[in-house]
Amino acid sequence: MSMIAIPWYFAQNEKLAFFGIVYLVTNFLSMFWMPFSGSIVDKYNRKKIFLVLNIVVGAILLLISLVGYARGALPPVMVASVFVLTFLNYNIHYPCLYAFVQEIIEAKSYYKITSLLEIVGQITTIMAGAGATLLLEGTSNGSLNILGFKWQLGFDIAPWKIYEIFSLDAMTYFISFFIILMIRFTPVVARKIEQGSLISRLKFGLEYLKQNSQVFWFGILSYMVFLAVLLEAFYLGVSYVSNHLEASGDVYANSKIAYSMGAICVGLIIRYVFRYINIPFGIIVMTFFAGAIFLTLSLTHSIYLFFALMMFLGICNAGVRIARMTYLFKNVDNQFFGRAGSIFFLTNVVFRIILLFIFSIAFFQTDNHIVYAYMIVGGLLFLSSWFLVKHYYSFDRSLSDG
Repeated sequence: MSMIAIPWYFAQNEKLAFFGIVYLVTNFLSMFWMPFSGSIVDKYNRKKIFLVLNIVVGAILLLISLVGYARGALPPVMVASVFVLTFLNYNIHYPCLYAFVQEIIEAKSYYKITSLLEIVGQITTIMAGAGATLLLEGTSNGSLNILGFKWQLGFDIAPWKIYEIFSLDAMTYFISFFIILMIRFTPVVARKIEQGSLISRLKFGLEYLKQNSQVFWFGILSYMVFLAVLLEAFYLGVSYVSNHLEASGDVYANSKIAYSMGAICVGLIIRYVFRYINIPFGIIVMTFFAGAIFLTLSLTHSIYLFFALMMFLGICNAGVRIARMTYLFKNVDNQFFGRAGSIFFLTNVVFRIILLFIFSIAFFQTDNHIVYAYMIVGGLLFLSSWFLVKHYYSFDRSLSDG
């Protein structure tokens, strides 16, 4: 909810330019943090990493929210700090999550587990989107607007302050801590504890990818849809809704619900689809369609079409993510999984920073010129699908056993 609420908070306060700088700085910090986070994931007990993250991030969020309660408001810099903190937490949480999953499940269950992870993750996103809609905008005459439909609650709820949302978010971290604490598991993958400095461990990870160039190119190119989705979710989408659609915060929050509905649908069926087509081919198709979605959004002006296309974008990104993680589970040793993932993500961050520099130009925030940013992103996805085709025959094209 915080990561949905924060961009709209800055839009409401006419500080999108400031938020653009914040997002740019956050990605710049990620460039340095990601390689270290991947090395941490490969060296230490992954369950303990989760426990430390939940306590530390939850405590910081709670302290920031208490400042808001004490002062009756939070300065923009503190709101931005929550965004930076949460984003950097993502940078270690997801590599740790997937490395942990690979460590404790058998190869025959990769598709099933990655699909379930996507479904559970998107259900929580729907809940967050609905919660953010309620908390950002409140209700009007006892009704709540979800995907353009009025839902009667029978009572009114006042919009929450941003620090109140942060306090709720902090509680979820503490709840997660206790849930993770109760997890018991037996690793199915033997993993040795690496010695040596952080730099030497990073070099081992780079050398591993150098020796497995097909994995490297697959990881880089298959992350491009994720790049586009992150740009849309945290930066472009706010301007698109505010400046192009000229709509309110509930439309922005509801677009996340539409996206998640699509992601859940593909999570339910994708492992059956990949019984008949190989992973690289499926990713090429979904990357191409994601490019078409961004191009269509740049040429249209409809809230309902926006919701529909966001649902299809959820299908494409979730489908690519499930397929990508299954492919990497099969083709990357668990010993190097955290570092390999961090290097792929680092490359993605570099591309994101370049695009953010371009999209932070005042032109893109003037009138509805944000649509040209959507055209550029669509073009990048078309180019990525072409490069995937070019490398197609070097990839592992074996079919899943379902």
